[in-house]
Amino acid sequence: MSFINYANKEINCKIIYVGPGLCGKTTNIQYIYEHTRQDQRGKMVTLSTENERTLFFDFLPLSIGEVRGYKTRFHLYSIPGQTFYDVSREFILKGVDGLVFVADSQAERMEANIESFEGLEKALERQGYDLKRLPLVLQYNKRDLPTAVSIQELEATFNPMRLPYFEAVANHGQGVMDTLQAISQRIIKELKGEN
Repeated sequence: MSFINYANKEINCKIIYVGPGLCGKTTNIQYIYEHTRQDQRGKMVTLSTENERTLFFDFLPLSIGEVRGYKTRFHLYSIPGQTFYDVSREFILKGVDGLVFVADSQAERMEANIESFEGLEKALERQGYDLKRLPLVLQYNKRDLPTAVSIQELEATFNPMRLPYFEAVANHGQGVMDTLQAISQRIIKELKGEN
């Protein structure tokens, strides 16, 4: 669902970070923003509610390259994880080009992860998307915590399609840029018709 700006010769792509509340979506977006050159990024917009924040900013990574002579600008969003934010989540999902599912690795958060993943699938289906056909990357966050479940358990639960996944400690930046690079490359391949 990329938007093409013919005047600027840019393809605008929407990457959305999803997952349960407090899994690290906001931390990922903030880290990327802080580590993107000022001349390559737009302004960070924050929409705060009582329990959750939705963040947005756009950036033009020069290292990604061009698609048919057009630069690629990415718009990054984080969306609320709690189920009572379904309306805002569905609004933000419109026009999605790629997804990063951020799972909280703590054992006590597995049920919330599963609920969030299933909610994502249903929200996408209501809009006519098939999760299996969208570029998707998984990030297993909070790997440094003592209650983190094994990668094998996370993979068995969330990754039957054998998609790229990254171990992360987002509040230290570990795995954040690798995750972003992977989803960006998957979107570019999709735009080029290589998938």
